[in-house]
Formats: sequence, structure tokens, C-alpha cells
Amino acid sequence: MGALPLSFLHIFLRPCALVRPSAALVRSTVLELAILAGHLLVYPTGMAQERRPPRAPVPVPVPAPSAPAPAPPPAPATPTAAPAAAAGPAGHAPVLLLHGFIDNRSVFVLLRRSLRRHGWQQVWSLNYSPLTCDLRTAAAMLGRHVEEVCARTGRERVDMVGHSLGGLIARYYVQRLGGDARVRTLVTLGTPHGGTRVAPLMSAHPLVRQMRPDSDVIAELGEPAPHCATHFISFWSDLDQIMVPVETAAIDHPDLISRNVRVSGVGHLALPVHPEVAAGIRQALTSDEAETGAAGAASVA
Repeated sequence: MGALPLSFLHIFLRPCALVRPSAALVRSTVLELAILAGHLLVYPTGMAQERRPPRAPVPVPVPAPSAPAPAPPPAPATPTAAPAAAAGPAGHAPVLLLHGFIDNRSVFVLLRRSLRRHGWQQVWSLNYSPLTCDLRTAAAMLGRHVEEVCARTGRERVDMVGHSLGGLIARYYVQRLGGDARVRTLVTLGTPHGGTRVAPLMSAHPLVRQMRPDSDVIAELGEPAPHCATHFISFWSDLDQIMVPVETAAIDHPDLISRNVRVSGVGHLALPVHPEVAAGIRQALTSDEAETGAAGAASVA
């Protein structure tokens, strides 16, 4: 789901949820409303598609000399500094950010800033059209964008972070359209991997229907995927009022290399902007677990 007021219709459609709310839920709801208000202010800045990344420079071949030059005399041995680490900022894979339902790339302003501050130089967001009515179409468009990013940056694989519906689009591309050949790690934030039952009246939109537990898309994602090479890290919140039940945002598939991270005390809209979640994302993108394929669960307080 996205960050517009429609995300909160479920509060009025489920009055029983408001009976004796816990203090944590009250704090989370207040924070969600504050984030929503702030996001509405920056929403117009993300409506345009992001500028395409520049193409990677093509190396110019240097002709070999006609005859080898004589070797210089050896220099006297002197203490030298330790070699620089190979994995510097330029060593990080490009990161693509994919927003949720009726949202745009402005939702990732803080996460993008966090990644770049910690060494990720190649971070881009992709807006899919608000008129998109089929998740498969959006996943195919994502695939074309990934190919373009790889061609322009000279990198063979990318990492992805998807919020809500964006994570489901990215997973469909990886799992059903062969995207695991291009995506090293996929991080999802509050994504309805098992489908969500929130706000039945919103199911008039085809994309929302595809996020229901009984949809064809959710059934496809439950099919075997024995050779999927992408590593999945799913952040899910115990106070996410858009995911019903909240555990639906955790990945449960026997063939996928996955790790679920439980986030406590924050709601759906806070996941892309919360500093501790951002730290968890950075760790997930550089973790040895993502390289060795370790599966399991973790938590973020």
C-alpha cells in the first residue's frame, strides 16, 4: 500500500480495532499521522520519473609498445602503507528503490540519504504509473529498467528495496520473470507476501485485488522456485495496520533464501523512514548472511 489517506480507511472499517488500544499502538498511530502529513508535503517532488543513470565509460584500448622498455633498477625497500580495502563505496551494487501503492519515489528521501551517506553512490528510484492495473505489467517494466541500469553502470547485478506493493512487484520480477539473474538481494518493507485482508472496500482497484490472499498473483508466488538465486530480507512490523495479519509481511517459502526481520513499535508508513530500519537495510545489503545464503529471523527494536 502507499502513503496517502486511503491507507487509513481500515481504521474506520474495523472499529473493533480501536477498543482499548495499547500505548504502543497509540504512539505508532500518532507517528504514522505525522509521517503522512510530512510525506504529503514532499509528495509532489517525486511525481516525475528520476533521471536515468549515466552510461558507464567505455575503456579505450592502449596500443602495446613495439619493444619492451628496459626494466628500471629495483628501488630500495621502504615501509609501505597497507593496501586500501577492495570494497569501497564504488564496490556496492547499485540499489533500486520501488515505492508502494499510489505513492512515488519521494517516500525514499530519507532512506536514499542514509544509503549515500554510508557509501552507496548508485541509488535510484523507479516510479511505476499510477494508472498501472496489473502487477505483472509493473514487474515487466521493472525488468526493463534493471537491464537499463546494468547497461549504463556496467554492473551485472543490482540490489533492490521495495516498500509494500513495491516489494511484491520486485519479488514477482525476481521469482517469476527470471530477475534473480540480475538481483543479488531484495529487501522488502511491509510487503504483503501472503496477501493482506485490509480494507475490503479498496479492492475495487485491480492492484489491491492482486494483494488479497486469494489472488492469482499470491498463488503464483507460492509456487515452487527451486533455482531462485536472489537473497530475500523482509522487514515486517508488529504494529503494521495495513498488513492483516501482520505476519503476512514475512516471507514463508521453502525454496527462497530468505530472512525475516521483525520491527517493533512502528507502523506501515514508518518503515521506509525509520533510522533503525535504515540501519538494518544497510546491514542486510552488506551482511555475510546475504552472501552465504543463511536463512532465519531477526528483530529490530
